Amino acid sequence: MLIRSAVLCIFAIFSVLGCSGQKIDSKPTITVWHWMTDRDPAFQVLAKKYEALTGTRVNFELYAPSDAYSQKIRAAAQGINLPDVFGILGEKRDFAAFIKAGHILDITPYMEADNSVWKNKFFPKALAVNEFSPDNSYGINPGIFGVPIDIMTIQMVYNKKLFKELGLNPNRPPKTFQELLDIGVKISAAGGSASGGKSAGMQGLVSGWGEVWMIDCLANNYAFNIMGKDKVLATIKGEIPYTDPDWIQVFSVFKQMQESGILAKGIVTMINKSAEQLFANEKAVFAFNGSWCVNVYKGMNANLEYGAMLPPEVSDKYPIAIWGGAGSSFMVNARSKNKEEAVKFLSWLTDQDQQAYLAQETNNLPANKNSLSKIPEILAQFARGMDYATHPNVWGVSEFSLVIEAFDRGIQSIIIGEKTPEQVAAEVQKIKERELAKKRAR
Repeated sequence: MLIRSAVLCIFAIFSVLGCSGQKIDSKPTITVWHWMTDRDPAFQVLAKKYEALTGTRVNFELYAPSDAYSQKIRAAAQGINLPDVFGILGEKRDFAAFIKAGHILDITPYMEADNSVWKNKFFPKALAVNEFSPDNSYGINPGIFGVPIDIMTIQMVYNKKLFKELGLNPNRPPKTFQELLDIGVKISAAGGSASGGKSAGMQGLVSGWGEVWMIDCLANNYAFNIMGKDKVLATIKGEIPYTDPDWIQVFSVFKQMQESGILAKGIVTMINKSAEQLFANEKAVFAFNGSWCVNVYKGMNANLEYGAMLPPEVSDKYPIAIWGGAGSSFMVNARSKNKEEAVKFLSWLTDQDQQAYLAQETNNLPANKNSLSKIPEILAQFARGMDYATHPNVWGVSEFSLVIEAFDRGIQSIIIGEKTPEQVAAEVQKIKERELAKKRAR
């Protein structure tokens, strides 16, 4: 009897220990897939901090470059094997397709809880990238489906030291397009100098226009400036042709830039990493780049003296617009068994302190508007551009992919002198009409 009691006692002890172990391990592990190489060390620090505070482990898994990451996400979606938290790299229609397939949680109720306390932390234009309005053309129920982690604006930057060498005021970047063209003439004269002076070999504007989406970005900036948002969107809807005189003027912007000498040699095949190296090494006067460049330039040349500026206006009829909004966003897997914990973590990640830490460590702009007080002046210049920000992902309509490709490649051909703005406009409109006919026939 004594032996039997001892055995039962030991069994009871192990049972208690087993239950205790289950309680210790009851907190889930949240898995986050991302592509952000520059932010991964900071993410790892924050993950450890969150685990210490809550007991919930967060496992950030980095998959880079972005193309490899996108392939992994698509494969996981097809296999219904997405992680608890992930991001989508692509157009708004790609985002919508993931929602329609049931992969993404509608987080509107969480954002709007307690008088929208979470929602009100963000820059509205950052949140809009992850939001579908009631009148969206994608057939998505209105709501918020992603959480912005940081924001970005794509603007121009200029080298203050090279400005001085050109006899320009380093505190007054060009505000009009003609002023920019005039500087192009100065750069051509200085860069082509045969004297071998310090300005010899100076380049004008560098950018990753071999990655054609950056051409698309600047062209849209000038389209908004020349004809206004309504006419741009009417063109996408098929109500205005690309052969319209305003679009001819947009295409002509690039012809004028090339003729003035403001564009660097080989810009149409230049990748952005090469452009960043040229600007950081003080070989180029201007660059067209996003706010992420602050961190890149810091790593390449910590002593670089430069400022951010809006693209100079062609017209005073409409304001210039720049691409901006959420730089990187995370979505919650609607099928995840840990979705409630995932939402709690993303809410914590976007609190003021965590956002300030990410900004300080990575030089990316915080999505939390209350975290701006601790960022460097150059980042503040990019942040002020949010007043002019727009993005195709918030327009409610999307251009056909083949039209975008013809548009961007056409601008490349204008820059290298193969085609005129009128020829490119006619070719783009022909493809547009073909794609519209296909859509109507479906």
